[in-house]
This record gives sequence, structure tokens and C-alpha cells, in this order.
Amino acid sequence: MHDDALHIEDVPLPRFEFRSFGQDFDAVHFRMGRLSVPVPEKLWERRSDEIYIVSPATDVSITKIRDGTLDIRMWVQTVSALEQWTAHMKGAFPLSAAALRDVVWPALHVAPPNLPAADSDLPAFLALVGDHAALQAVRVSKVRYGYMVHETFCEYAVVHINGARVVSVCTESTDIPSVQRTIQDTGMTGLENINYLQAIKRVTGMRPESLAGA
Repeated sequence: MHDDALHIEDVPLPRFEFRSFGQDFDAVHFRMGRLSVPVPEKLWERRSDEIYIVSPATDVSITKIRDGTLDIRMWVQTVSALEQWTAHMKGAFPLSAAALRDVVWPALHVAPPNLPAADSDLPAFLALVGDHAALQAVRVSKVRYGYMVHETFCEYAVVHINGARVVSVCTESTDIPSVQRTIQDTGMTGLENINYLQAIKRVTGMRPESLAGA
């Protein structure tokens, strides 16, 4: 197996990302597969059911739940139209009142409700979100197919956002020129670069724009 494939999920620095959403990226997917070096079998196909906590007050933090763990990523910067994000928090439920007060609610940029003094399990946390007028808990299921092109991690994904089917393609790396080369060689040139949070807001009607690539 090609040595490049061994480090796909082990990059120590925040990566620069290009991602687009639409209804038909078959041509891009085909080129990803043809240009890719071998990748570990665990990345061939990955399935997940996730819940994104979406706030209209912020586009600079992404808060989601997967496998009983709350994961928050924060926007760092945008360089050459590529977004760089970094891990902010990852914690398994139940979460303490202090974590909710000091980390989770500030990341959502909305006023917190009356938080319980005890730890909050997942149903209790989702109840807090559901009772908040500004927030939406959006269910997202993903089937992701991983590739590696020009030492960038690439992905084709079939995504259901509250049941609405879209597809997504992406490339990401710590090296901007490699991402730019991959965009060109896989046929993603000219596609709009938006992240999951922006796509979810468009699909659910929180933002008025049409979905990228639709």
C-alpha cells in the first residue's frame, strides 16, 4: 500500500478544505477514483448518523453529535477561498453543566437557557435545544467514500439532511497548492465552496440561497 495512504486521518494541523454540495457529482467522483492512490479499507465506505445543532447566529462554529459524542469545530481562517477549521471540543455524554455553560452555548452564539445543575445526557441536551427558539437539531445521515489524490484526502458522500438527499465532494489538506491541484484535476473547478453548516442552513430554509451545485 502506498505510504501516503497511511496518514490520511493523522494530520496534526488544521486542514484547508474545499467542499461542495449538489445533486450530481458523478464525473468528479469518477475522477477521484481513477486518480486516487490506495487508501485503508476502513475509508472505502463509512456510514454515520449525526445531529447538527444549527444556530442562525453563527457560521464560524460547527456543533454536531455522532456516536454519543459532541464535537465542536471552529473556523480559523479562509485563505485562497479555502476554509481552515480546528477542533474546539469533543466530549462524550453526559456533559457537565460547566461544559454546557462555558463551551457549548458560547459556540452557538445564543443566550443559554436555565441549565440543569446535574450532568446532561443526550436526551436532556436535545430537549434543551428543542426548547430554544433559535436552535434547530438537524438529523444528517452520511455514506462517505474516501480517496487520496495528490496527497489530499478526498471524499464523495451521499447525504440526507432531514431526509432530503444531496451529494457532496471535498478535498482537504494542510497544503493549499495540493488542494488547488486536486480541485482542478478532479473537475471541481467552478463549484461553490460551502461547508456542512452552510448546506444544512440552505436545505432547512434557514438561509435563502439555493444549494451549491443544484
